[in-house]
Amino acid sequence: MNFISDNQAGAHPAVLAAISDAAIGLAEGYGEDALTAAAESAVRDVFGTDCAVFFVTTGTAANALALSALCPPWGAIYCHEGAHIQNDENTAVELFTGGARMVGIAGDGGKPDVALMRSHMEIATVHGVHNAKPGAISLSNVSESGTVYCPEEVAAYRQLADEFRLNLHMDGARFANAVVASGVCPADLTWRAGVDCLSFGLTKNGGIATEAVVMFNHALAQDFAYRRKRAGHLWSKQRFLAAQWLALLENDLWLDNARHANSMAAELAVGFTAHDAIQLPWPTDANEIFPVIPEALREQLRAAGLVFYDWPQAPDMTRFVTHFGTAPAEIAHALQAIAATQ
Repeated sequence: MNFISDNQAGAHPAVLAAISDAAIGLAEGYGEDALTAAAESAVRDVFGTDCAVFFVTTGTAANALALSALCPPWGAIYCHEGAHIQNDENTAVELFTGGARMVGIAGDGGKPDVALMRSHMEIATVHGVHNAKPGAISLSNVSESGTVYCPEEVAAYRQLADEFRLNLHMDGARFANAVVASGVCPADLTWRAGVDCLSFGLTKNGGIATEAVVMFNHALAQDFAYRRKRAGHLWSKQRFLAAQWLALLENDLWLDNARHANSMAAELAVGFTAHDAIQLPWPTDANEIFPVIPEALREQLRAAGLVFYDWPQAPDMTRFVTHFGTAPAEIAHALQAIAATQ
């Protein structure tokens, strides 16, 4: 009953099989191989548009490299105050942008308040060269509170970006979970809603090193291949990255994996909701749950075998994460443990 993180899950068998198959014979290096071409085409098919696709090996690289193309060194990147790029990626964004400033904006449920964000931008604009120039907005979908943006919400940030002539980035480390939860197609959550660039992650969803920068704005994609190479994320044997993408995108396996993870979280959330002493501050949209559990009950759950994080966002808050490999039996045992606490 380990609910620490979807990063702790293994690789899907289809991914391992695809890597094994890719090891047979010879192939051109540095992304010039047939598997890479096929994988890039498969990603474009997911979004139904001619986007530029750049495979990398970590979500941190995807976010930091993407934002380096979207925001200049003298610019500001606006995100939620709890965003991953703000709190969990060291100073990678600052390093790759050459010094761009991160501006954390408060907001309910992991979503930055649009009016408050506008106010920050207005102040920065009035100060001119004495302040960091507004450069980009970054949204996490799924958010760091486990909530999911709908296309209309994303479009509201696009409108704000247009007002101040900014670029709009989406951190999609759990993009598959967001797509399944939203009930709309990937295009509606991204380029049709005004997203310029997506950090598309499948590592948490059955891959091993399965991340990509997807540029919907081709002007921003210019010279991005050089950024990736300079950062050390152009693999010589890139076919092994491409093979993972092909395995997960084939027959919508990536969505099936996310659908399972989301459903496991929804079942677990029912147990927390039914307990009088446990509160859920936000809806369980995807595969993360943030129950507020008194310390005595947390000790009982851990004694019963549940493994989870204490989450410092609020007193007594915890985090539970499900994944493609979470077994229904684990959820059943967890629900029994939750019901037994008092």
